[in-house]
Amino acid sequence: MKTAGWRSAWIYGCVLALCQPLAACGDAAAPAAKQATKAQASAVPADAPLVIAFGDSLYAGYRLGPKEGLAPQLQAALAADGVAARVQNAGVSGDTTAAGRQRLAFVLDHAASKPALVLLGLGGNDMLRGIDAAETRANLDAMLAELKRRDIPVLLTGMVAAPNLGADYAKAFDPIYSELATQYGASLYPFILDNVVTDPSLMLDDHIHPNAKGVGVIVQGLAPLVEEALPEGE
Repeated sequence: MKTAGWRSAWIYGCVLALCQPLAACGDAAAPAAKQATKAQASAVPADAPLVIAFGDSLYAGYRLGPKEGLAPQLQAALAADGVAARVQNAGVSGDTTAAGRQRLAFVLDHAASKPALVLLGLGGNDMLRGIDAAETRANLDAMLAELKRRDIPVLLTGMVAAPNLGADYAKAFDPIYSELATQYGASLYPFILDNVVTDPSLMLDDHIHPNAKGVGVIVQGLAPLVEEALPEGE
């Protein structure tokens, strides 16, 4: 995972986020979803495997149009690869791991069907708020344990500590995702903003959230992992 280059680029955005109410984790050049035809999107059958994208504003599609967020772009990318799946947007802007832990069971209990896969992407708001990394780990651990109990495969998307939080915080925070992915046998995308946060053309003017084109880059990295993580026969 490449982290050195993004850190200086993100300092300004993180400082702004810590000084303002967090919308937490769009404008937009043509997203990857537009590369898939409308016919491909509408061809996803109602009984196709369900993928739930459970995260914060990086999942929710902050300041993006209805077809520009992570869920719709990922569904379109999968369809373009011949993989029929319904990707449900369960992202909530501002969610911390504690908030996600509180609502996870509700989302799973009220899903249209048992998910074939859950994308889990929380922790960015914990980091921006300087929440104790041990608390972040405990909350993610609990969510992964719940998903394991329900026999639902997981693709965990990671985050990296911003430099203004210091080396000690980074040392505690950064390993959380890889260590929990190993512990629970989850698939891992180590840093959700990899190859995005260092390119201003892929980011919103808040320097924290990707625009639609940036989401497309994220989806290019995620889609193959989603396809690999979907259970055989799904």
